[in-house]
Amino acid sequence: MRAESASVTFSELVNKNTQTLARLKESRRLLLHRRDGEDLVLTTAARAEQDQTVVSAATRMLAAMARREPGSMELLLDILPDTFPWVRFLPEPDLHAFAVELVDTMRAADSLGNSASVAQLLVAWQHTAEVYSDPELLSALTRDDADDYGPAPAPRDAV
Repeated sequence: MRAESASVTFSELVNKNTQTLARLKESRRLLLHRRDGEDLVLTTAARAEQDQTVVSAATRMLAAMARREPGSMELLLDILPDTFPWVRFLPEPDLHAFAVELVDTMRAADSLGNSASVAQLLVAWQHTAEVYSDPELLSALTRDDADDYGPAPAPRDAV
């Protein structure tokens, strides 16, 4: 059975590149630890393409189902808490908005081959759920402060 990933150091890759790269036969990817930067993931081009094909297919199926099947949005709303437990803190209208925005963003991101916007959307909605989960924070952020502090000064760099 193949391991999902193995860890190696950048030094191992540079100094023992043949042996290190041979480890890709045993695992789908190598997690490359670096001292002076962000860790990297090393895989074969064929495996990266396979992964992208699977994600793209799943995205297209989810988007098509959400648009065409009667009751599919209700099903999506029903399974979201299993996938993202934090959605339980979102009010019902926000949960629905999240579901629609997630499907639309996944579809758009897939068309570009770049999932960064999906990751950003998930983080933003998770932070929204965090606010709703904390009554004090929610109160502080939604309180109507009648005081007007006047116009905000221009940023120092903009002058």
